[in-house]
Amino acid sequence: MSDTLPITRAFVLAAGLGKRMRPITATVPKPLVEVAGRALLDHALDRAAEGGITQAVVNVHYLADLIEGHVAKRRSAPDIVISDERAALLETGGGVKKALPLLGDGPFVVFNADSFWLEGPDSNLARLVAAWDPEAMDILLLVAPTATSLGYEGGGDFVMDSGGALERRGEREVAPFIYAGVAILKPGLFADTPEGAFSLNLLFDRAIAARRLHGLRLDGQWLHVGTPEAITAAEARVKASAQHAL
Repeated sequence: MSDTLPITRAFVLAAGLGKRMRPITATVPKPLVEVAGRALLDHALDRAAEGGITQAVVNVHYLADLIEGHVAKRRSAPDIVISDERAALLETGGGVKKALPLLGDGPFVVFNADSFWLEGPDSNLARLVAAWDPEAMDILLLVAPTATSLGYEGGGDFVMDSGGALERRGEREVAPFIYAGVAILKPGLFADTPEGAFSLNLLFDRAIAARRLHGLRLDGQWLHVGTPEAITAAEARVKASAQHAL
């Protein structure tokens, strides 16, 4: 919305232990678990490249060698830089903070490595970047409708007002939107944050308090791939979508 430089850098959270995906993740890190013939990490990096990202920082901790080897052999775009967290798992916020020197001075995109969705007519990441307005927001989240997200059984994460501002669902029984695992953040948000491990939820809550956490509704369908059983359901949905497109 503002006359700002394009957002070309992303951080991909790929260091987690993937406990809910066991036993698969006993030998394969969750980002390399395949859905519809491609690793979850590749699905995320493909979305990044399609949305204009030219450099992605990927953090590694659990089975780090496998992820490093995969991106070195399989990826040509975007360019990949590894942020090594073998020494200590830093959670989502700490992982991003450690990698800030690799991400530059401008806003950047953060992806969960298992962010997975069926696109609508246009790239959702490109839509997110186009909607970014640093004058009005500190963080912009891609959010998906709770009711139509496949494989998700929770109560949702956020309510959104007519201007796009988000709030936590609090005591509401169900919230209409769930975080789809993609966000745009400003590096300056990390200036007053803990050393070591902390969650990005700290920054989300600070932005909510300042009325500067905004959301963009995903156009398409979000697929929650959190368990081995969810892989089968997601693959069936991908196959049905491909057949429908023919």
